[in-house]
Amino acid sequence: QVQLEESGGGSVQSGGSLRLSCVVSGSTISRKCWGWFRQTPGNEREEVASIEVIGRTYYTDSVKGRFTISRDNAKNTMFLQMNSLKPEDTAMYYCAARDYAMCSRSLADYNYWGLGTQVTVSS
Repeated sequence: QVQLEESGGGSVQSGGSLRLSCVVSGSTISRKCWGWFRQTPGNEREEVASIEVIGRTYYTDSVKGRFTISRDNAKNTMFLQMNSLKPEDTAMYYCAARDYAMCSRSLADYNYWGLGTQVTVSS
């Protein structure tokens, strides 16, 4: 059974940084597509960043140049380094995995989800 557990969320001021972690159990991280998503109350969950088996990455426009997705295959852990945080980055952040080497822009294509970690950025 694949399980994902996020950590690293918290409250920071605008311009600050956080690093989110997603520890994976029950699966080998190097063999799947992995992604970070976020959601605010009343809004749809959106993709923030993803990384494919070959290492190709995707970022939504609003975080390009500020966020970096990475993974440590030895530790079976995925990360999201978030720099220059803005109040509009405030959300619940989720990690997810898809049972394919390539990622998808559709949330419905992701098979496994964590419970989320809250990120709050104050101005």
